[in-house]
Amino acid sequence: MVPYRATLDVPHELVEHVSWLIYARRCERGTRWRKLGCFHQALLALVHLRKNETLAQLAAGFGISTATAWRYVDETLEALASWAPGLREALVGLGEGDFVIVDGTLIPIDRIAADEPYYPQKHRKHGMNVQIIARPDGTPLWFSRATPGRTHDLTAARAHGIVQACLTRQILVLTDRAYQGADATFRAPYYHYSEQPEQYQQYNRDHPRLRAPGERAFAQLKTWRLLQRARCSTRRIGTAVQTIHTLLTYDYSG
Repeated sequence: MVPYRATLDVPHELVEHVSWLIYARRCERGTRWRKLGCFHQALLALVHLRKNETLAQLAAGFGISTATAWRYVDETLEALASWAPGLREALVGLGEGDFVIVDGTLIPIDRIAADEPYYPQKHRKHGMNVQIIARPDGTPLWFSRATPGRTHDLTAARAHGIVQACLTRQILVLTDRAYQGADATFRAPYYHYSEQPEQYQQYNRDHPRLRAPGERAFAQLKTWRLLQRARCSTRRIGTAVQTIHTLLTYDYSG
Protein backbone atom coordinates (compact mmCIF):
# COMPACT_ATOMS: atom_id res chain seq x y z
CA MET A 1 0.00 0.00 0.00
CA VAL A 2 1.08 3.58 -0.69
CA PRO A 3 0.52 6.09 2.15
CA TYR A 4 -0.74 9.61 1.38
CA ARG A 5 -1.61 12.75 3.34
CA ALA A 6 -5.25 13.50 4.16
CA THR A 7 -7.33 15.64 6.51
CA LEU A 8 -9.77 14.64 9.23
CA ASP A 9 -12.90 16.72 9.87
CA VAL A 10 -12.73 16.84 13.66
CA PRO A 11 -11.55 19.74 15.87
CA HIS A 12 -7.91 19.76 16.91
CA GLU A 13 -9.09 20.09 20.54
CA LEU A 14 -10.85 16.73 20.28
CA VAL A 15 -7.68 14.96 19.15
CA GLU A 16 -5.79 16.56 22.05
CA HIS A 17 -8.51 15.51 24.49
CA VAL A 18 -8.33 11.89 23.31
CA SER A 19 -4.52 11.96 23.43
CA TRP A 20 -4.66 13.06 27.09
CA LEU A 21 -6.97 10.14 27.90
CA ILE A 22 -4.53 7.79 26.18
CA TYR A 23 -1.65 9.33 28.13
CA ALA A 24 -3.55 8.74 31.40
CA ARG A 25 -4.21 5.13 30.41
CA ARG A 26 -0.53 4.59 29.57
CA CYS A 27 0.53 6.05 32.93
CA GLU A 28 -2.00 3.83 34.69
CA ARG A 29 -0.60 0.73 33.00
CA GLY A 30 3.03 1.81 33.31
CA THR A 31 3.52 1.66 29.54
CA ARG A 32 7.00 2.63 28.36
CA TRP A 33 7.99 3.17 24.73
CA ARG A 34 5.44 3.05 21.91
CA LYS A 35 5.83 3.24 18.14
CA LEU A 36 3.31 6.11 18.04
CA GLY A 37 2.96 8.96 20.52
CA CYS A 38 -0.32 9.67 22.28
CA PHE A 39 -1.41 12.32 19.76
CA HIS A 40 -0.86 10.07 16.74
CA GLN A 41 -2.52 7.12 18.45
CA ALA A 42 -5.55 9.34 19.07
CA LEU A 43 -5.49 10.43 15.44
CA LEU A 44 -5.26 6.81 14.31
CA ALA A 45 -8.38 5.82 16.27
CA LEU A 46 -10.36 8.88 15.16
CA VAL A 47 -9.55 8.20 11.50
CA HIS A 48 -10.80 4.63 11.98
CA LEU A 49 -14.07 5.83 13.52
CA ARG A 50 -14.67 8.83 11.29
CA LYS A 51 -13.62 7.44 7.91
CA ASN A 52 -14.05 3.67 8.45
CA GLU A 53 -10.73 2.86 6.82
CA THR A 54 -9.52 -0.70 7.26
CA LEU A 55 -6.80 -1.47 9.76
CA ALA A 56 -4.47 -2.39 6.91
CA GLN A 57 -4.99 1.05 5.36
CA LEU A 58 -4.48 2.74 8.72
CA ALA A 59 -1.31 0.76 9.35
CA ALA A 60 0.14 1.78 5.99
CA GLY A 61 -0.73 5.43 6.56
CA PHE A 62 0.85 5.58 10.02
CA GLY A 63 3.87 3.39 9.26
CA ILE A 64 3.03 0.56 11.67
CA SER A 65 2.00 -3.08 11.36
CA THR A 66 -1.66 -4.10 11.05
CA ALA A 67 -1.49 -5.91 14.41
CA THR A 68 -0.14 -2.77 16.08
CA ALA A 69 -2.86 -0.63 14.48
CA TRP A 70 -5.51 -3.04 15.76
CA ARG A 71 -4.05 -2.95 19.27
CA TYR A 72 -3.84 0.86 19.34
CA VAL A 73 -7.41 1.30 18.08
CA ASP A 74 -8.76 -1.29 20.50
CA GLU A 75 -6.94 0.32 23.43
CA THR A 76 -8.22 3.80 22.52
CA LEU A 77 -11.82 2.64 22.10
CA GLU A 78 -11.75 0.90 25.47
CA ALA A 79 -10.38 4.04 27.15
CA LEU A 80 -13.04 6.28 25.60
CA ALA A 81 -15.94 3.85 26.11
CA SER A 82 -15.20 3.74 29.84
CA TRP A 83 -16.21 7.43 30.05
CA ALA A 84 -19.68 6.87 28.56
CA PRO A 85 -22.44 7.23 31.20
CA GLY A 86 -24.45 4.28 32.47
CA LEU A 87 -28.25 4.28 32.37
CA ARG A 88 -28.70 5.51 35.94
CA GLU A 89 -26.08 8.21 35.50
CA ALA A 90 -27.70 9.39 32.26
CA LEU A 91 -31.06 9.91 33.98
CA VAL A 92 -29.70 11.86 36.95
CA GLY A 93 -31.58 15.13 37.36
CA LEU A 94 -34.65 13.89 35.48
CA GLY A 95 -37.92 13.02 37.15
CA GLU A 96 -41.65 13.63 37.15
CA GLY A 97 -42.53 16.44 34.77
CA ASP A 98 -39.63 15.72 32.40
CA PHE A 99 -39.81 13.75 29.19
CA VAL A 100 -37.26 11.97 27.01
CA ILE A 101 -37.29 10.34 23.60
CA VAL A 102 -36.51 6.64 23.24
CA ASP A 103 -35.87 5.06 19.87
CA GLY A 104 -33.87 2.30 18.21
CA THR A 105 -31.65 2.18 15.16
CA LEU A 106 -29.92 -0.50 13.09
CA ILE A 107 -26.14 -0.42 12.68
CA PRO A 108 -25.50 -2.20 9.34
CA ILE A 109 -22.90 -5.00 9.44
CA ASP A 110 -21.26 -7.43 7.04
CA ARG A 111 -22.80 -10.87 7.52
CA ILE A 112 -23.90 -13.80 5.39
CA ALA A 113 -27.52 -14.77 4.80
CA ALA A 114 -27.29 -17.67 7.27
CA ASP A 115 -26.81 -15.25 10.20
CA GLU A 116 -30.54 -14.90 10.82
CA PRO A 117 -30.41 -13.27 14.29
CA TYR A 118 -28.77 -10.25 12.65
CA TYR A 119 -31.28 -9.93 9.79
CA PRO A 120 -34.48 -7.98 10.63
CA GLN A 121 -37.19 -8.28 7.99
CA LYS A 122 -38.14 -4.65 8.55
CA HIS A 123 -34.77 -3.34 7.32
CA ARG A 124 -33.89 -6.26 5.02
CA LYS A 125 -30.20 -6.08 5.87
CA HIS A 126 -27.94 -7.46 8.56
CA GLY A 127 -27.28 -5.24 11.53
CA MET A 128 -27.17 -4.62 15.27
CA ASN A 129 -29.94 -2.96 17.29
CA VAL A 130 -28.94 0.05 19.41
CA GLN A 131 -31.38 1.89 21.70
CA ILE A 132 -31.07 5.57 22.56
CA ILE A 133 -32.41 7.93 25.20
CA ALA A 134 -32.33 11.55 24.05
CA ARG A 135 -33.40 14.90 25.46
CA PRO A 136 -36.31 16.75 23.79
CA ASP A 137 -33.78 18.79 21.75
CA GLY A 138 -32.10 15.62 20.42
CA THR A 139 -29.05 15.66 22.72
CA PRO A 140 -28.10 12.01 23.37
CA LEU A 141 -28.20 10.98 27.03
CA TRP A 142 -27.45 7.28 26.70
CA PHE A 143 -26.77 4.62 24.09
CA SER A 144 -27.35 0.94 24.84
CA ARG A 145 -25.08 -1.97 24.08
CA ALA A 146 -25.66 -3.52 20.67
CA THR A 147 -27.93 -6.55 20.31
CA PRO A 148 -28.66 -8.69 17.19
CA GLY A 149 -30.69 -6.79 14.59
CA ARG A 150 -33.77 -9.02 14.86
CA THR A 151 -34.29 -7.93 18.46
CA HIS A 152 -37.58 -6.04 18.65
CA ASP A 153 -37.25 -2.47 19.98
CA LEU A 154 -39.61 -3.10 22.89
CA THR A 155 -37.79 -6.31 23.82
CA ALA A 156 -34.48 -4.44 23.72
CA ALA A 157 -35.84 -1.57 25.83
CA ARG A 158 -37.02 -4.00 28.49
CA ALA A 159 -33.78 -6.01 28.42
CA HIS A 160 -31.65 -2.88 28.85
CA GLY A 161 -33.79 -1.74 31.79
CA ILE A 162 -35.05 1.42 30.09
CA VAL A 163 -38.73 0.78 30.82
CA GLN A 164 -38.18 0.13 34.52
CA ALA A 165 -35.66 2.98 34.96
CA CYS A 166 -38.04 5.56 33.48
CA LEU A 167 -40.98 4.18 35.47
CA THR A 168 -39.01 4.40 38.72
CA ARG A 169 -38.25 8.08 38.09
CA GLN A 170 -41.69 8.78 36.60
CA ILE A 171 -40.13 10.16 33.42
CA LEU A 172 -42.51 10.47 30.47
CA VAL A 173 -41.16 8.68 27.39
CA LEU A 174 -42.16 9.45 23.79
CA THR A 175 -41.69 6.56 21.37
CA ASP A 176 -42.89 5.24 18.04
CA ARG A 177 -45.41 2.41 17.60
CA ALA A 178 -42.73 -0.26 18.04
CA TYR A 179 -42.95 0.32 21.81
CA GLN A 180 -46.71 -0.10 22.15
CA GLY A 181 -47.39 -2.42 25.04
CA ALA A 182 -44.62 -1.05 27.23
CA ASP A 183 -47.26 0.68 29.39
CA ALA A 184 -45.50 2.33 32.37
CA THR A 185 -44.64 5.92 31.37
CA PHE A 186 -44.18 5.14 27.65
CA ARG A 187 -46.40 7.01 25.20
CA ALA A 188 -46.72 5.88 21.58
CA PRO A 189 -49.05 7.09 18.80
CA TYR A 190 -52.54 5.60 18.55
CA TYR A 191 -53.51 3.25 15.75
CA HIS A 192 -56.44 4.27 13.53
CA TYR A 193 -56.39 7.72 15.10
CA SER A 194 -58.60 9.17 12.34
CA GLU A 195 -61.43 7.08 13.79
CA GLN A 196 -60.77 8.36 17.32
CA PRO A 197 -62.16 11.48 19.08
CA GLU A 198 -60.54 14.84 18.29
CA GLN A 199 -58.23 14.84 21.35
CA TYR A 200 -56.68 11.57 20.18
CA GLN A 201 -56.23 12.92 16.68
CA GLN A 202 -54.55 16.05 18.07
CA TYR A 203 -52.27 13.87 20.22
CA ASN A 204 -51.15 11.94 17.14
CA ARG A 205 -50.42 15.17 15.31
CA ASP A 206 -48.36 16.58 18.19
CA HIS A 207 -46.52 13.36 19.01
CA PRO A 208 -44.27 13.18 15.87
CA ARG A 209 -43.39 16.87 16.21
CA LEU A 210 -42.16 16.35 19.77
CA ARG A 211 -40.37 13.08 18.99
CA ALA A 212 -38.67 14.11 15.74
CA PRO A 213 -35.64 15.80 17.39
CA GLY A 214 -34.65 12.40 18.74
CA GLU A 215 -33.59 11.46 15.21
CA ARG A 216 -30.89 14.12 15.52
CA ALA A 217 -29.05 11.91 18.02
CA PHE A 218 -28.88 9.04 15.53
CA ALA A 219 -27.84 11.43 12.77
CA GLN A 220 -24.90 12.57 14.92
CA LEU A 221 -23.99 8.96 15.69
CA LYS A 222 -23.87 7.93 12.05
CA THR A 223 -21.72 10.84 10.89
CA TRP A 224 -18.98 8.51 12.16
CA ARG A 225 -18.73 6.26 9.12
CA LEU A 226 -17.69 3.17 11.05
CA LEU A 227 -21.35 2.86 12.07
CA GLN A 228 -22.68 3.36 8.54
CA ARG A 229 -21.44 -0.14 7.74
CA ALA A 230 -19.41 -1.83 10.45
CA ARG A 231 -16.85 -4.39 9.35
CA CYS A 232 -15.63 -5.18 12.86
CA SER A 233 -16.73 -7.96 15.22
CA THR A 234 -20.30 -7.57 16.50
CA ARG A 235 -18.87 -7.62 20.03
CA ARG A 236 -16.95 -4.41 19.31
CA ILE A 237 -19.89 -2.40 17.94
CA GLY A 238 -21.21 -1.63 21.41
CA THR A 239 -17.77 -0.35 22.41
CA ALA A 240 -17.63 1.81 19.27
CA VAL A 241 -21.07 3.29 20.06
CA GLN A 242 -20.04 4.10 23.64
CA THR A 243 -16.80 5.62 22.35
CA ILE A 244 -18.63 7.90 19.92
CA HIS A 245 -21.05 8.94 22.66
CA THR A 246 -18.05 10.08 24.72
CA LEU A 247 -16.76 12.05 21.73
CA LEU A 248 -20.17 13.62 21.05
CA THR A 249 -20.52 14.85 24.62
CA TYR A 250 -17.03 16.35 24.86
CA ASP A 251 -17.24 19.98 26.06
CA TYR A 252 -15.06 22.12 23.79
CA SER A 253 -15.53 25.21 25.99
CA GLY A 254 -13.56 23.69 28.81
